[in-house]
Amino acid sequence: MHKLLIVWILLAATGTVMAQELTETRQAAARAAIDGILNDRFLAGWNRHDAHLFASAFAQDADFTNVLGVGASGRDNIEKFHAEAFERFFLHSQQTAQIQKVRFLSADVAAVDVRWQMTGAVDAHGKPLATRTGLLDLVFTAPDGQWLITVMHNTDLSAKNASGAR
Repeated sequence: MHKLLIVWILLAATGTVMAQELTETRQAAARAAIDGILNDRFLAGWNRHDAHLFASAFAQDADFTNVLGVGASGRDNIEKFHAEAFERFFLHSQQTAQIQKVRFLSADVAAVDVRWQMTGAVDAHGKPLATRTGLLDLVFTAPDGQWLITVMHNTDLSAKNASGAR
């Protein structure tokens, strides 16, 4: 009986370690997929001023809110919103971004913080704006196995950075 208990404990411990390694492997794959969506669709679309490619980073039912609190719901509306912005304010803009943190809330939901920097934007009068920095708060979901942005809130930190505030 004692040997059976030891074998059971060893099997349980091995199973737990294997499950943890599998979870870590899945999370690493999810992080890579999220990074790919951010770079290959979101940033590539932005830097090419291609609203369709940009919007392909979003789920069909996604919600988007920009730095002014203006938003759009649904991938098609996010695409239309950005097509107009790319023609006017961001025609010559370029953006870089770096994932700061990924927190998995479940197997198919992740909260992602992304720091960004933008050059080449203009104001409503066409006057060039200084380099801008900000934070994207993203919720990625993968209900069908494909990671996409479901919620995006954008914060412009440029004014705070210029004043020295944190």
